[in-house]
Amino acid sequence: MAKKLGQKVKNWMSKHMELPQDVMMDLPRITMIGQIHIYIENHRGLITFSDKELRLLLKQGQLLIKGKAFVIKTILPEEILLEGKIDQVTFLSENGGEINLSTDILSK
Repeated sequence: MAKKLGQKVKNWMSKHMELPQDVMMDLPRITMIGQIHIYIENHRGLITFSDKELRLLLKQGQLLIKGKAFVIKTILPEEILLEGKIDQVTFLSENGGEINLSTDILSK
């Protein structure tokens, strides 16, 4: 109950006080430069990393990035800069659903 009320307050504050939703609601902010760089803010930690895959913990699920020749250029407690050829970016929700961003964004 208190969680829902808190979420409603955050939504209201974000909407009426013109504050960024990613800040108020602990949402990740993802910035991509072509298919070579991706900068993720507001993550909860690194789960796995290899030269072909990066998986980050988010407040509500995980973020999975697949590609080639990955190198972590910067890593901070809530920010990460990944360089390499990015082929796929997928949100994995806590309830088992997923949103694949690569189909619409990266193929254009």
